[in-house]
Amino acid sequence: MPNTKAATLSELMRRGELFSVKCPSREILKHVTSRWGVLVLVALMEGTHRFSDLRRKVGGVSEKMLAQTLQCLEKDGFVNRVSLPVVPPHVEYTLTPLGEEVGHKVESLADWIEDNLPRIMKVQQKS
Repeated sequence: MPNTKAATLSELMRRGELFSVKCPSREILKHVTSRWGVLVLVALMEGTHRFSDLRRKVGGVSEKMLAQTLQCLEKDGFVNRVSLPVVPPHVEYTLTPLGEEVGHKVESLADWIEDNLPRIMKVQQKS
């Protein structure tokens, strides 16, 4: 017989109800799947990068947007930021184990888009 006990609000919030307006997973989804979030995660899949290296690699991102993206991904536990005690100061970014997991997911999505770009563009041209 199925368990018909209603979940409490806190249980639902912890489990994540993506379609609920109040679900915290929506904010994380926004960070991970934003244009810059995807590109930063894919870039960091290759290993440790300094801020300036990431900015060059992720063409078109402003310093402000890269900093905000990195801060969000760090807050979510996907990126580790290490400030090295040298002059001038260097900051390095790497993926955490959790970041590597999500990085593989968004990398697969990015790869799928690249692989199917001709088909997608063909459809777009018909519109």
